[in-house]
Amino acid sequence: MSARLFYDKDCSLDALQGKTIVFVGYGNQGRAQALNLRDTIHAEGILPTRIIVANKNDNYSKAAEEDGFGFTSDWQSAASEADVLFLLVPDQVQPKLFNENIAPTLKKTACVVVASGYNVFYKYLNVAPSNDVVMVAPRMIGTSVRSRYQSGVGFPCFVSVEQDGTGRAWDIALALCRGIGATKGGVIESSAREETLMDLFAEQAVWPSVIATFQEAYSVLKQLGCSDEALVHELWLSKEPAEVFEKCADDGFIRQLVHHSSVSQYGQLKGSMELDTRAMRKEFERVAKERILSGEFAKEFTALDKEGPGVDKKLEELYEKASQTELAQGEKRVRDRLGLKTI
Repeated sequence: MSARLFYDKDCSLDALQGKTIVFVGYGNQGRAQALNLRDTIHAEGILPTRIIVANKNDNYSKAAEEDGFGFTSDWQSAASEADVLFLLVPDQVQPKLFNENIAPTLKKTACVVVASGYNVFYKYLNVAPSNDVVMVAPRMIGTSVRSRYQSGVGFPCFVSVEQDGTGRAWDIALALCRGIGATKGGVIESSAREETLMDLFAEQAVWPSVIATFQEAYSVLKQLGCSDEALVHELWLSKEPAEVFEKCADDGFIRQLVHHSSVSQYGQLKGSMELDTRAMRKEFERVAKERILSGEFAKEFTALDKEGPGVDKKLEELYEKASQTELAQGEKRVRDRLGLKTI
């Protein structure tokens, strides 16, 4: 099944005329999207449209002031003025902030915009039926969202309407996509379910398998006599894997192999086809169905976040455990020897 794509020509900015747009959060995505939207509004003459930044008093709010927005930490006041409200604080922060400090004063016809489907899919946000809920989800970090806008090119972005309380949610969603500059490259219709499934699946299935693969490869090759220095450089420090993935994006996931030697092409193609992936597929299906779609992971993470030590303590434990693996120990020796910094 193919998804709908939306370009500049498909998206009118009229839905933003005279609207007050509030950005809750001025971090990675908030700053980039607010700046892009302001530039588009000025360039296209979409006035009078106001942009308000709502953020606690910290380094991000200072950035908002330096960028000419100013800021308010009065969540309820900002919510009461919003016709469109971007909710761009971290996923684990959103429910409490929105339900307690934003929802009570939010206009009944306001449009709530999320950049992640997580809290919408798991129904953690108490949004009135009369409100619109849309997802505008750039697939790049904020600095790239900003730099690509300034370069006049688009960036990958998902869009969906999760609740159409006013009957105009699609008009607003597409106007916002164009406003932040995403539609120059084509915006992909998605859903909170799809975005959440793919995002969490990558984090809980794809990348864990990559980490585990490198750890096992390291141990096997170390046992066969390879040095730490050679292994670390061959497997990742040379940045060859990063270059390969860049070629995947540029030339195609499989076709990028033509840039490799014939020996490499033959080995990778034949090896990938002969690898028994049945156990991997079974585990992937378990993660997708039993952990993500069932809501089990979300419940686990929410409970962990509410505990005394919180998520940070658990992350410290996991990092400590990971640091004891043969790969991590070998890398530490190499980086120390070469004088390379480690964050």
